[in-house]
Amino acid sequence: MKIVFLDAKTLGDDADLSIFQQFGLFETFATTALSQRVEHIGDAKIILTNKVVIDKEVMDACPNLGLICITATGMNNVDLEYAKQKGIVVKNVAGYSTASVAQTTFMLVLSLLEQCGYYDQFVKSGSWIKSPMYTHIDRPFWELKGKRWGIIGFGTIGKEVAKIASAFGSTVVFYSTSGANSDSHYERVSLDVMMQTCDVISIHAPLNENTKNLIAKEQLTMMKKGAILVNVGRGGIVNEDDLREVIDTKEIYVGLDVLAVEPMVEHHPLLHVKHPERLIITPHIAWASIEARTELMRQVGENIKEFLRQ
Repeated sequence: MKIVFLDAKTLGDDADLSIFQQFGLFETFATTALSQRVEHIGDAKIILTNKVVIDKEVMDACPNLGLICITATGMNNVDLEYAKQKGIVVKNVAGYSTASVAQTTFMLVLSLLEQCGYYDQFVKSGSWIKSPMYTHIDRPFWELKGKRWGIIGFGTIGKEVAKIASAFGSTVVFYSTSGANSDSHYERVSLDVMMQTCDVISIHAPLNENTKNLIAKEQLTMMKKGAILVNVGRGGIVNEDDLREVIDTKEIYVGLDVLAVEPMVEHHPLLHVKHPERLIITPHIAWASIEARTELMRQVGENIKEFLRQ
């Protein structure tokens, strides 16, 4: 039986893919362009894909295809309805990166909160050597203890962040983007109330009709001076053009791990903000700790085993 991984490079060069060799002839491609999909799949029974689109055209051209393993949680790159019509099983993986995403959330928040970039550069530039003082606190920072932390998207990751924020001593509130989530431990508030009252706001929601451009100019201008906004959910939830405008005129701090278009487009407006110290952007890494990727591969392997048992 032939198994093909269409975009193995998305899991990093250090990913251990040996788990899949037990199932048959395993072939990997670093990347697969749209024009290469049918050629790379060939007569494979099982394919692994992270971001490669598998649509009607591909499924019709690959009659041996029986299982599509998505090496991620999101399934929007596969035509699920047509796969069902064709009798092709589609499996994703959920819950593998909760700790990793929560940790990255706090990395971004704490880096912005404590002005790490500024103080690191102060020392490395030699300025501390020349200072007459044993300390340098020109950029004030505050504690999470006693502050108000708002969470947008209160699923598994949002609840993990709530638990950690509470351990720091923050008061946690949440906004349910679907309107369906409730929790007896934390207060549910409207989006406007959250934007106006929270010191930290973190986004852990999917991109859908309820969340696209959820945070635009109106919401950004509501934020308290010095407040922090972090998006580790999906790009497109925060309107990036509006963010560029507001971050130049109001003292807010923003950490983004996701953008509307990835990889980042050339001449992106956020590369030219007047106050770059107020902004951290990382290249969609929150999901990708070593442990998370290991767990991801294990769960994909379990999905294959389940398929083969049928």
